[in-house]
Amino acid sequence: MIEEMRQALALRRDPKLVDELLLAYQEAKSEFYRGGLRLQAVEGGRFCEAAFRLLQEEATGSFVPLGGSLKTDELIKLLASLPKNGGPPASIRLHIPRSLRVVYDIRNNRDTAHLADGIDPNLQDATLVVGVLDWVLAEFIRLWHMPTISADEAQRIVRDLVTRRAPVVEDFHGFLKVLDPTLSHGQHMLVLLYHCGSMGATRDQLREWSTPAMRKNMSRIYFRLERELNYIHRGPDCVWITQRGIEYVDESGIMLR
Repeated sequence: MIEEMRQALALRRDPKLVDELLLAYQEAKSEFYRGGLRLQAVEGGRFCEAAFRLLQEEATGSFVPLGGSLKTDELIKLLASLPKNGGPPASIRLHIPRSLRVVYDIRNNRDTAHLADGIDPNLQDATLVVGVLDWVLAEFIRLWHMPTISADEAQRIVRDLVTRRAPVVEDFHGFLKVLDPTLSHGQHMLVLLYHCGSMGATRDQLREWSTPAMRKNMSRIYFRLERELNYIHRGPDCVWITQRGIEYVDESGIMLR
């Protein structure tokens, strides 16, 4: 779906900004579903940096280069001052900028290390950020998909973005359970390794987390994922997902159910 979104946006907006937006979006969602909630909030800010520049390009015809200092408060005021009649839609002028501001404020003003109430807000904050990112990206697709893709295709992408889905892996005090019984054996192992991230998993752990049918075919599963597809790398004791494997999981959407 990422490639479809790139096609939908890149004709109307700067391709480098679109690539940065989608890369930040993918990284944010990956961190969220792996449980890296503080990192997710940081990457939410990176998404906002690209999104604000897309709004700036829409309003002024140019944008501050990536890496440059973007005065978002001034941009938000500029967008809000644009005329209602004959100007950009309300999403561009008001709703998207205000939504991005919320993500900025969550990222910059919440320091969980100094909270006095003892309640860790990481999950609630990250859930809010992910929801905003989904909504903003859906709005960009809705507003800028023409003429690259049809209205029906854009509607499908928007529906997929905003449909609430749950992570397919749940952690029960260190025991990882895959919640989608329709996954193939290889997909089952990939979502476990995706969830584990750079730490990887031991062979014993993967065997424990696998279904009885998988345990009978572990060698075959390993061989296909490593030798035929290059989706995993096996060490003497641990197994890791490769970058190619990560890209497959992201593109296929199997981390969600």
